[in-house]
Amino acid sequence: MAKINRSERIQFPDNDDDEELDPLSHNFCRACIDTSSFEILKTAGSSLKKFDNGKASFQSLYFSYSIFMLECPPDKIELGRASWTLLHSIAAYYPVAPTLHQKKTISSFIKSFSELYPCRHCAANFRQAIVHSPPVLDSRDSLSNWLCYQHNLVNKNIGKPLFDCSKVNERWRTGWSDGSCDIE
Repeated sequence: MAKINRSERIQFPDNDDDEELDPLSHNFCRACIDTSSFEILKTAGSSLKKFDNGKASFQSLYFSYSIFMLECPPDKIELGRASWTLLHSIAAYYPVAPTLHQKKTISSFIKSFSELYPCRHCAANFRQAIVHSPPVLDSRDSLSNWLCYQHNLVNKNIGKPLFDCSKVNERWRTGWSDGSCDIE
């Protein structure tokens, strides 16, 4: 099967709702996969100068892959990282004592986010998690801790280490206590 480019995908939007994990498909869902797992993308640096007995250096391959991916639509990993950054940042700057309007606004945002997230199985999992454990919107700390709990559910599910939720303010608002995030 020949590679299908973006313009061909645009010409065939009929089944846009069908997630497809085959990069050669018209309905390929880039936001549903980790593109680093595809060998075709891993070889993006193959045209680089060769080093070390005919092997491209790790740094040159990584740099080439990073540049290659920089202007491409996000994959599942990049989208997830950016989404969690957005969600945690919103929670970190949520009011200490939110008004009823602010509570309704964030509730609507979380619901909309869970409905519109491009990775459909990720969105479905998030919707289920929200039903099982609804957002706690009473304060900045309660929302931040609820979101950390949700993020840790995902981390556990994908085999990543759990985050220490007592550190959410350091990670997403104030910076680490060791000063590594200080701007001087």
